[in-house]
Amino acid sequence: MEQYEADRLFPALKRSQSSGRASLGRRSLLRAATGGAFALGGLGALSACGIPAAGKSQGGVSASDHSADEKVVNFSNWPEYIDIDKSGKRHPTLDAFAARTGIDVKYTEDINDNNEFFGKVKPQLAAGQDTGRDLINVTDWLAARLIRLGWVQKLDPANLPHAFAHLSAQFRDPDWDPGRAYSYPWQGISTVIAFNKKALDGIEVKSVSDLLDNPKLKGRVGFLQEMRDSMGMTLLDMGKDPARFTGDDYDAALARIQKAVDKGQIRRFTGNDYTSDLTKGDLAACIAWGGDVVQLKADNPDVDYIIPDAGLITSTDNLLIPNKARHKTNAERLIDFYFEPKPAAQLSAYINFVCPVDGGREELAKIDRAAADNPLIVPTKAVAAKSHSFRSLSDKEEAAYEGKFAKLTGA
Repeated sequence: MEQYEADRLFPALKRSQSSGRASLGRRSLLRAATGGAFALGGLGALSACGIPAAGKSQGGVSASDHSADEKVVNFSNWPEYIDIDKSGKRHPTLDAFAARTGIDVKYTEDINDNNEFFGKVKPQLAAGQDTGRDLINVTDWLAARLIRLGWVQKLDPANLPHAFAHLSAQFRDPDWDPGRAYSYPWQGISTVIAFNKKALDGIEVKSVSDLLDNPKLKGRVGFLQEMRDSMGMTLLDMGKDPARFTGDDYDAALARIQKAVDKGQIRRFTGNDYTSDLTKGDLAACIAWGGDVVQLKADNPDVDYIIPDAGLITSTDNLLIPNKARHKTNAERLIDFYFEPKPAAQLSAYINFVCPVDGGREELAKIDRAAADNPLIVPTKAVAAKSHSFRSLSDKEEAAYEGKFAKLTGA
């Protein structure tokens, strides 16, 4: 997986800001987060830094909750991952929460990379100290790690009535947090097949098999450097469940992609930079992220996507409360607020990722009918039924699988 350079991020962010949608910039930032540095070196570094191995510390360490007398919640999020007004200075949903509850949200965009953020907070969390944050938003694999380490607090269902009632079924029971005891999703991320109709020139693409095997696409196919997405989509194509695959299944899927590499079928493995190649037609088809495709399709009528009959991979970014947070109840109230359909719709209308809230579609239709009808933003029942999560990995598996995939991609 590649680490993105700053000069590649800023043009994407400018496009997002000018169009009122944050998909491209957010995707660049997000997928920089799953770099091989963590997978290959970060696991051992946990112990080397004196941090207990995953699952060996005690979880749910609370501080005295000062929510009643300190009307504030400190929320750390990614850049360009929330609604912004025309001035570019205010976040309407946060303002609405503050007006209703009297709780001031100190909102900080200080998560640029999952690995980097983990390195920033792990000394305090390992030492049982307050990070200064009441609410954080991290990608599912890091959320799983924080839960295993015991560094986040168990949520109080009494403070989350809307979240419990409105959480979409497909997000309710991840294997790394059964029943959502410690986390709730902020947004979902869909992985699909995108294509450029002009570049295909009548060639039909319906599956990952078409990408890997159709000789007419030789040298014009892109796969992602994110292991879970490329391997997950390939496993699905082979009839394997990404939530239950074995080591042998993984190796078979890896060999299948390797065969395509060896014969020159795959042009290259990419991060978010596939968007430029796809728009220009240098890539005829590729594995892609839904948030990108929504934007690309709006800007270029030649770009479109398909969801294979075999299914698609869906991952999540997730809200968690770190140990020793001073304002746990306030943080839970903010989580719950975003599971009310109206605020959920306002958020989705701006950032165009997968809305995890049942009832959000009706409210979204009042703002943006096209967005409400887009299954990459509000999945239909059929699309939700095709959505699969890549199972959580043990530390040993993660190091082994990421290492094999990095060798394949040349990362």
